[in-house]
Amino acid sequence: MVAIVSTVAYLGLEARGVEVQCTLVAGLPAFVVVGLPDKAVAESRERVRGAIAAMGLSLPPKRITINLSPADLPKEGSHFDLPIALALLAAMGVVDAETLADYVVVGELGLDGRVQPSAGVLLAALHASAEGKGLVCPVAQGPEAAWAGSVEVLAAPDLISLLNHFKGQQLLASPQPGEADEPGYGPDLRQVKGQETAKRALEIAAAGGHNLLMVGPPGAGKSLMAACLPGILPPLDAAEALEVSMVQSVAGTLAGGRLTRTRPFRSPHHSASMAALTGGGLRVKPGEVSLAHLGVLFLDELPEFQRAVLDSLRQPLETGQVDVARANAHVSFPANVQLIAAMNPCRCGHLGDPALACSRAPKCAADYQAKVSGPLLDRIDLHVEVAAVSAADLVLPPPAEGSAEVAARVAAARGVQAARYAGTDARTNAEADGAVLEAHATPDDAGRTLLAQAAEAMRLSARGYTRILRVSRSIADLAGSEQITRIHVAEALSYRRRPPTN
Repeated sequence: MVAIVSTVAYLGLEARGVEVQCTLVAGLPAFVVVGLPDKAVAESRERVRGAIAAMGLSLPPKRITINLSPADLPKEGSHFDLPIALALLAAMGVVDAETLADYVVVGELGLDGRVQPSAGVLLAALHASAEGKGLVCPVAQGPEAAWAGSVEVLAAPDLISLLNHFKGQQLLASPQPGEADEPGYGPDLRQVKGQETAKRALEIAAAGGHNLLMVGPPGAGKSLMAACLPGILPPLDAAEALEVSMVQSVAGTLAGGRLTRTRPFRSPHHSASMAALTGGGLRVKPGEVSLAHLGVLFLDELPEFQRAVLDSLRQPLETGQVDVARANAHVSFPANVQLIAAMNPCRCGHLGDPALACSRAPKCAADYQAKVSGPLLDRIDLHVEVAAVSAADLVLPPPAEGSAEVAARVAAARGVQAARYAGTDARTNAEADGAVLEAHATPDDAGRTLLAQAAEAMRLSARGYTRILRVSRSIADLAGSEQITRIHVAEALSYRRRPPTN
């Protein structure tokens, strides 16, 4: 007899079905797990052995073989513990194998029989729902699994409680979906003194989902303004919150099944490796660019990142996803992020200030800024110079307009974009392309003339030309204008990086 239990293997944000097959045959006592398991799965033998012993049962003196099918699919993670244990118990006759056929099972086992949390439960629940099955998962992740919808969820605190449920002796209560947290907000824009040009650029970036680079001396407020961005972005809608939660689930950071409507804000240190930023590792996990999906990726001290690490962002910024290719797996993660970057104009940070600048200026600035490649800068829509804050600015009272007022204008502009791009793949102006952009972002005659002249004078690439149109569309949306005019194009051009002069 072969006992079979269904579970899943994770490849990116995809949960693929796996059969856990167990047989007991005569021979020398042994416990073997086959089917391309990694170290964590191979160690399941000892955790399963201990959990079964904690219930007062002993393994039969036979050769126990566990096969994870399909055998050529890599199996990673501790969530295979519980399905292996149930398949073994079904082969031993302790639990009915036909009952187990109606469920997808995930969960890690403790040596005392407790069912402990494991990453990816939300993905497993969505897979079970698509297959028309129920889900067995750890009790701590029941609220997370309940977000999948109509799927039956058995959230088990320990192995013995789960067996009692299957025998009808002690039924497990159905978990309720975790709470959806209200959007959280960071610093208020009222804390920023001066910097009106930079705040205007930040508002445009928020309205259209554009990438932004701020260049200025230390202490000018670049990091503070970046931290203010989540407070002026619209909250995640239900579908977006589920997308973000799926990434958090596979990364193991979705605590207590609580979904959030706050857009992610990730700020990795400049010592981050390529795998940390784009994803990868021995067990392929999402990187910072995927953990910031539908939110903000803030890179402070941009030139201090390794150049190869920064250039690895070029493809995700263009396509909205990151493809991690390894010898044993090819995994895709979503990476639709808004990049906000900040940098000093030179290594000392005080270029243009005769009292503080180093003696190597301007060569110091040229060498420092050359650490960021031109193709990456071409993918950044808005470039703004952030001047040092003067003492006169610091003693001024807080500005009358804060994050709430700016957020209202951003929300109105996003609402216009949602109606405009309904039925297309685009959500914001930054994602509009091709025929969609041509239909909705064509300037008037004066605007087209100015854009054509600027494209030649500034040596704009095709990508740069397209991004000027997108920014112009966002500026027009903030102004409540259906038509893009010359003034909108002119403001968009003012935020475009000029080519270096020889």
